Amino acid sequence: MGKRRKPSPPSRARMAVLTTAMAGGAVLAAGTAHAEPAPNLASVKEQVDKLNEEAEQSVEQYNGFQEKQQKLQGEANRIQEKVARGQEAMNELRTRLGAVAADQYRNGGIDPSVQLMFDSDPAGYLERASAQNQAAGTQTVLLKQAQGEQRKLDQDRAEATATLAQLDSVGTELAAKKQQIQTKLAQAQATLNKLSAEDRAKVNAQQAADKAKAEAQQAAAADRASRSDARPDLNTPAPPAAASGRAAAIVQFAYAQLGKPYQWSATGPNSFDCSGLTGAAYRAANVKLSRMSQDQWNDGPRVARSDLQPGDLVFFYPDIHHVGIYIGDGKMIHSPRTGKNVEVLPISAMPYMGAVRP
Repeated sequence: MGKRRKPSPPSRARMAVLTTAMAGGAVLAAGTAHAEPAPNLASVKEQVDKLNEEAEQSVEQYNGFQEKQQKLQGEANRIQEKVARGQEAMNELRTRLGAVAADQYRNGGIDPSVQLMFDSDPAGYLERASAQNQAAGTQTVLLKQAQGEQRKLDQDRAEATATLAQLDSVGTELAAKKQQIQTKLAQAQATLNKLSAEDRAKVNAQQAADKAKAEAQQAAAADRASRSDARPDLNTPAPPAAASGRAAAIVQFAYAQLGKPYQWSATGPNSFDCSGLTGAAYRAANVKLSRMSQDQWNDGPRVARSDLQPGDLVFFYPDIHHVGIYIGDGKMIHSPRTGKNVEVLPISAMPYMGAVRP
């Protein structure tokens, strides 16, 4: 049997051709892998709407943290003022004890209250002084008063420390929610920027039309407010005649805000978020609502959809992160989201969860 011949290695020229062909194929494959179809307007709108809805959820949480921060700040201020008053009372008692000590020193007596003024642990000293009966008469009374004041002062300082720690924690949560909102809005804008020039032109045209409609609604609302005989306007439906008393004040206020821009965490008078608008409308009727939509959900008894009346609060989405003001005929006035304005919308346009009548 003859020897089997080893296959000859490919020539240098052949290797060069193969390498070039493989590289070309890799480039084509990479090019194919990275090629992304241009997003269409419908898919971009769906993504942007989802991001804006997530941003609005964060806005309501931000509003809750902001309200909590304001309450804690007020509480911290109150406690710190109390601590300051307690310290003044302690300083006055120490001065009086010092005067008693000086008087006894001049008469050859030894006054334990002198130690109080220099002791590194005044509360501990007061306990020892009281237990050992080292003072008598006026001095005993002053020492007992000082002991009581020191205890209250220590308690107030501990309460102030705990409240300030809570305040810092809420401030951190507030900053995190603000960043979350800004990130969602930036993502929405980045998604819009992926559109083709033609689709971007369509979006811009729609935004211009929405702005013009908003301006017309605002002008009509202002005109109606200034003239009792104002005729109905196609862009701004007239408030329902069924609304009266408090409900009328709420609905009329809501109509007057038509066309004003949504601004997250805003409560008026020039812009609103959803719960900011409802809160402002109820303030116009001398009714105070909670700040968050989730808390407004508990600001009154539930109302069946079949029993809705103008002025009722209507809520949307399973987590109750959106709220509007019912105006009758199955419609509401609400402040929708970033980039839009206060508008009239059917309550069937969003996932309806229920209503309350504060």
